[in-house]
Amino acid sequence: MGGEDRLNPVDSTEFLVAKDTEVLPVVPVNQSHPAGSSLPTHTGELHPSEVTVLTSFYALWSRNLYFNIAACIFAPLGILSAALKWGDIPTFVLNFCAIIPLAKMLDFTTDQLSMRVGQTVGGLLNATFGNAVELIIAILALREGLLRVVQASIVGSMLSNLLLVLGLCFFCGGFWASGTGITPTLTLDQYQKFNIDKANVNTGLLAVVFLGFMIPAAFQHQGSAPAIDTAGLLQISRGTAVMLLITYGGYLLFTLVTNPNGLVVTPKDFKNGLSSTEILQQEQLEEEEEEEEIPETLAWVATFGLVSATVIIGILAELLVGSLEGLSEQAHLSQTFIGIIILPIVGNAAEHVTAVSSAMRNKMDLCISVAVGSSMQIALFVAPLLVLIGWMIGEPLTLDFEIFETAVLFVSIFVVSTLISDGRTHWLEGWMLLTSYVIIAIAFYFVKDVKD
Repeated sequence: MGGEDRLNPVDSTEFLVAKDTEVLPVVPVNQSHPAGSSLPTHTGELHPSEVTVLTSFYALWSRNLYFNIAACIFAPLGILSAALKWGDIPTFVLNFCAIIPLAKMLDFTTDQLSMRVGQTVGGLLNATFGNAVELIIAILALREGLLRVVQASIVGSMLSNLLLVLGLCFFCGGFWASGTGITPTLTLDQYQKFNIDKANVNTGLLAVVFLGFMIPAAFQHQGSAPAIDTAGLLQISRGTAVMLLITYGGYLLFTLVTNPNGLVVTPKDFKNGLSSTEILQQEQLEEEEEEEEIPETLAWVATFGLVSATVIIGILAELLVGSLEGLSEQAHLSQTFIGIIILPIVGNAAEHVTAVSSAMRNKMDLCISVAVGSSMQIALFVAPLLVLIGWMIGEPLTLDFEIFETAVLFVSIFVVSTLISDGRTHWLEGWMLLTSYVIIAIAFYFVKDVKD
């Protein structure tokens, strides 16, 4: 053969090109990394074995730097405002601004823990601690006798999660999910997928919840001129609350014990000897491999950050609740509007941050689990628990919501169930949900408080 057919020496990073052959890369052998050792990835992430106490606390601070700085500024100011009697409006605003960045710490620490326990348990964990803020605020308001605020905050939390949080998830995920930076990346014909079976479980439970909320309201307004039967209404509400809590226990059994991976195995599959593990492995082979996320903190450090943020939020929430009546009078806002629109923004701040960031990372199952699952948890756990706590402390809290609020909740559940019924979503569906929420907010701004 002629000299032109001979292979020329090339650098190890180039390709060897042979005549009439495929282009094959040369894989250089690095003697400094023996076989079986892990090569550096240069991604800036630590290997699990490299995570230490020092790096864990550094991650807690640096990964949420601006949020932590904001919390360090507004939290002391909020406490000083209440102690020095600066006024109800400054106290509310300062504590409001302090709780929101602290919710980001809840998001980060629960996200770190969810990397170790999986998306299903992680979503349940996130919704639980996210609702801890809402539960703390509601219990404090209940202790102050603000029953109308508590009732409105229950409905408002569900509306906020179903319409505002989920709408932001679909809208932001539709633009950002394909990008790598903070600048929106427009991708034509893009949509996101999620597990429709898991989503339907949550929306189905929400339908049962609506039935539980509708019964006390229907009882109170039966007949042409219904008489107020407070004792009967309280008994119905408390009985309904007990059944809703039992249903929540059944949901936990379904999610954590009998169906941790959702709906996978049919009776026919079981007869054929297929297990859920084998079916899931087959499905994973057909899907694209997702980038593995590595925890940046130790489990106990993440738990410490989670508990610390929850305790601080509890202190600030008590000061915030103490300023509600003054805020309502001085700002000329109804307690209904404060409970349905304003308080849920504070109480659901953790869900806002977690769900939207999950959608932008294309983790739609976690997004649905946090947004829709949080609404379900508010209805099945927080609301009935508040009714029973009111029973214990002598506050007659019922599940008799106003007809207007009940109707809005029903339509919202129907809209969300319709949009997620196909297991796919895009940014326009997010816009639809956000538009629905703004319309509802405008309507509740003009709703006057019902005088007892």
